[in-house]
Amino acid sequence: MSASSGPSAGSSGSSEGPSSGSGSSSDSGSSAGSSSGSGSSAVTLPGDPPGGRRAAWVWGIGVAVYFVAVIFRTSLGVAGLDAADRFDVNASALSTFSILQLLVYAGMQIPVGLMVDRLGTKKVLTIGVVLFTVGQLGFALAPSYGTALGARALLGCGDAMTFISVLRLGTRWFPARRGPMIGQVAALFGMAGNLVSTIFISRALHGLGWTTTFAGSALAGAVVLVLLLLFLKDHPEGHEPPPAEHAGAAYVRKQIAESWREPGTRLGLWVHFTTQFPAMMFLLLWGMPFLVEAQGLSQAVAGELLTLVVLSNMAVGLVYGQVIARHHRARAPLALGTVGATALIWAMTIAYPGDHAPTALLITLCAVLGACGPASMIGFDFARPANPPERQGTASGIVNMGGFVASMTTLFAVGVLLDATDGNYRIAFSSVFVLETLGIVQILRLRARTARRERERLVASRVEAVHVPA
Repeated sequence: MSASSGPSAGSSGSSEGPSSGSGSSSDSGSSAGSSSGSGSSAVTLPGDPPGGRRAAWVWGIGVAVYFVAVIFRTSLGVAGLDAADRFDVNASALSTFSILQLLVYAGMQIPVGLMVDRLGTKKVLTIGVVLFTVGQLGFALAPSYGTALGARALLGCGDAMTFISVLRLGTRWFPARRGPMIGQVAALFGMAGNLVSTIFISRALHGLGWTTTFAGSALAGAVVLVLLLLFLKDHPEGHEPPPAEHAGAAYVRKQIAESWREPGTRLGLWVHFTTQFPAMMFLLLWGMPFLVEAQGLSQAVAGELLTLVVLSNMAVGLVYGQVIARHHRARAPLALGTVGATALIWAMTIAYPGDHAPTALLITLCAVLGACGPASMIGFDFARPANPPERQGTASGIVNMGGFVASMTTLFAVGVLLDATDGNYRIAFSSVFVLETLGIVQILRLRARTARRERERLVASRVEAVHVPA
């Protein structure tokens, strides 16, 4: 989402030494940590932005853009059954809407990261708002399945430009030690956009109809575009970034290669990959059909359970942000713990004997799925201290690809398996375990390597601090 949705070396447990975490001064040009691995620090690092009310106002405009983008992104999740009827398509064709949207989103992450590093936040966000607003309006008016697909692709392209931009805006306006909390709060507002979809878009669809609902929601894009153009600034006065290098193929290759070379960037990608996709798949498309068709719930009750996923996400996000800001060693345990809890409850739900799982188990499933979004944000907290300011957008783009590639893959797999098994959700939803296993293996492989790199940066920064001339 997410991100700031917009929405970093692996490490935790005994293998992780004191780390810079998200509070590292990497965001301000230094690789020294702002705190120890187990405690918080109120120290403002040299070169840190001042933060304050003006920072909150400017950053809030960026978050508002992301909020609207998430409303548009997730609106199909509550309209899946309506879309199937409107365009007369089967499960595989229906899943293509979300797959194409996520394919475009994931494919745009590295180009968008490079654009943010090169052009700045305001220009990229402006392009994004125009694209996702036109996409939402086009989806409202689409006369055919093909036209609707094109509109969702356009929406995905604009949506792809929001979260990385919001993350970059946060690093430019707030001290580095605020990184984990700023990222989680951005994601929280993104989930609030999801809440708007599950509550208001679903009700408007049944009360006002398809065209009025989607065309009316597109007005929100016009509102945030005006706010963005009038009030958003890339950075506070006195904190201008260094001039960007000459753009070109060599610059692009260098940005991507140097970002990928950092174990923290790769670990961040796999954390994002492994944690985000179960909830994303559930909320974007297959949660509503599963609860209605497989579990026998009414659409109203199913909508309430989807709302629970969003509310749980918002609550857990605040907790995870506070914990990681104070205890950087908690990053990997939180990520792996979330994956384990999700896999356990998911297995219990789809393997439950009988036609329908108990309501209490479905409630537990939705509450646990709510932790997936905040856990995916930990990926950025691994990549952020591993990269200097001039690579933050590119590194964030690489990380953000992870969860959306996994979500796209699962959306496709579930649709194909549902068609192949005549609607057997137990078989289709088992595809989740394949990607979770792959992700866990990669996280365990990279976390020790990342921890060593973090310790090396911390030692080097302390040596530099000792030798700084008075």
